[in-house]
Amino acid sequence: GSVKAGKMPEAEKMRQCKQEEEQQQKEEEREGLIEFYSSYQELFQFFCSNTTIHGAIRLVCSKKNKMKTAFWSVLFFLTFGLMYWQFGILYREYFSYPVNLNLNLNSDRLTFPAVTLCTLNPYRYSAIRKQLDRLDEITHQTLLDLYDYNMSLPRSDWSTLSAQRRSSRSLLHHVQRHPLRRQKRENLVNLPENSPSVDKNDWKIGFVLCNENNDCFHQAYSSGVDAVREWYSFHYINILAQVPDAKALDESDFENFIYACRFNEATCDKANYTHFHHPLYGNCYTFNDNSSSLWTSSLPGINNGLSLVVRTEQNDFIPLLSTVTGARVMVHDQNEPAFMDDGGFNVRPGIETSISMRKEMTVRLGGSYSDCTEDGSDVPVQNLYSSRYTEQVCIRSCFQLNMVERCGCAYYFYPLPDGAEYCDYTKHTAWGYCYYKLLAEFKADVLGCFHKCRKPCKMTEYQLSAGYSRWPSAVSEDWVFYMLSQQNKYNITSKRNGVAKVNIFFEEWNYKTNGESPAFTVVTLLSQLGNQWSLWFGSSVLSVMELAELVLDFIAITFILAFRWFRSRQKLSPPGPPPNSQDNAAFQDEAPALSVPHRFTVEAVVTTLPSYNSLEPRGPSRDGELGHE
Repeated sequence: GSVKAGKMPEAEKMRQCKQEEEQQQKEEEREGLIEFYSSYQELFQFFCSNTTIHGAIRLVCSKKNKMKTAFWSVLFFLTFGLMYWQFGILYREYFSYPVNLNLNLNSDRLTFPAVTLCTLNPYRYSAIRKQLDRLDEITHQTLLDLYDYNMSLPRSDWSTLSAQRRSSRSLLHHVQRHPLRRQKRENLVNLPENSPSVDKNDWKIGFVLCNENNDCFHQAYSSGVDAVREWYSFHYINILAQVPDAKALDESDFENFIYACRFNEATCDKANYTHFHHPLYGNCYTFNDNSSSLWTSSLPGINNGLSLVVRTEQNDFIPLLSTVTGARVMVHDQNEPAFMDDGGFNVRPGIETSISMRKEMTVRLGGSYSDCTEDGSDVPVQNLYSSRYTEQVCIRSCFQLNMVERCGCAYYFYPLPDGAEYCDYTKHTAWGYCYYKLLAEFKADVLGCFHKCRKPCKMTEYQLSAGYSRWPSAVSEDWVFYMLSQQNKYNITSKRNGVAKVNIFFEEWNYKTNGESPAFTVVTLLSQLGNQWSLWFGSSVLSVMELAELVLDFIAITFILAFRWFRSRQKLSPPGPPPNSQDNAAFQDEAPALSVPHRFTVEAVVTTLPSYNSLEPRGPSRDGELGHE
């Protein structure tokens, strides 16, 4: 009885210690804000057992069957890879910025476009008449030497040539520096000129261009007509560039070119057109270019458009520049220059040309969706035209700026930049050589103009279709020409080639708008990603948050375990020899520092102690032994 009484307090003490440890563990669990796991296995097992992602529970529920576990592991990660492969396809499609084309038909009053009409008759302006007459004489002699062709000239020109030769010696000098020559084709270079195997068709014709260092090249053409016309045009441009004031070339004669002008059955007046001069197309007139009073069409049809009767007979013309008869017409938007070479077409004399139009607007998405520009302000090319930005305006401005930079002068066909002057071989002797070299680079896009100049995001185009009929007819031409001679003082010399009629009108009241809209927005992307996630794992956005939580917990446990390992390495390192003066208090101060290994030692002692019940007597024999003792 005395032994039992002595052992009871010790068992009670051990039970109290265990209760205190359990209570302390519960308090630690209750006070923690973040749940940390003791190992990666525990984290993974908890996630697979509680997540809403389908198939994850299979990774831990069949631990006793390794084949099933391996099968579901492969299947799970294969499905995961396929889903992210689909994600990659969706992201690639999204960042390619596809667009949808929206087609709209609008019905409204239509603003009539601008219409430019040129005479196709380069005029012998009085300011340059003497130089042109001298150039014709030189051309006459050149064609006579090369082709044995005696070009006829007006008698009035021959009567004044002797008085002009003194003032035109400089022109002859420059023409001789850029002569028109014939050259053998490449496969016949080694044959003599009088060889019977060399025919007239085996020669190429062109003109020679040289720079200051006498480095020359032969600008050759396969057609003699093209070569003569280009050579004559080259000297003609130099003559025009020598005129100090461009207004001296403004010799408009509207009434002598346009006999009748009507729009919506109303007569046109001078307020409805503007005039400009083109070096090759002569006098040009642009109708409906005044933004303050634009024409509008409320109805389609030939009677609700523009109708013109124009003179196509050429008087005092330059035959080496203009080889066609008629007029040239172009339809374009307001505040856009008329590039007659690009969008114009010719009107035949003696023919009524009816041109029907269909308006079409294109609106592109800018930014990442296309390489268009809103107003050209972000294009690295200065706009030399007094109009809004278009792609052709930018391309021509780019060439002109490169021309001024490389050749030191500006090309006469394009606007003049600030501080520059037009090319003239009396001042710039080698500009022709520089121009044709630069033109070859321009066409090959070496200058980068076609790359720099982008399409506008908003543009208006007119789709044209033309019909032709004889005008005036054989039974009506007598009275038509009689009325023209009485009203417009038209001297008839060639009835069939003297006049032409042009009708320009809208074919229909509707106009088409081609717009763009994003085909793959952020909402579409999220919807597609959600569809793929639901297809492969049957889960939702909250399941994605569970996966994100797993990644964060994995990172947190990695940092905690790494920190504990680092601390344990520091504390388990062998300390230095303790000083002799260290007492028990110092030893007790060090003991808490080794908390981790000390904690494991206490747990080992607790597990080896017998339970409280093992201290009780097991039977009479045990009591006898105790009594005997």
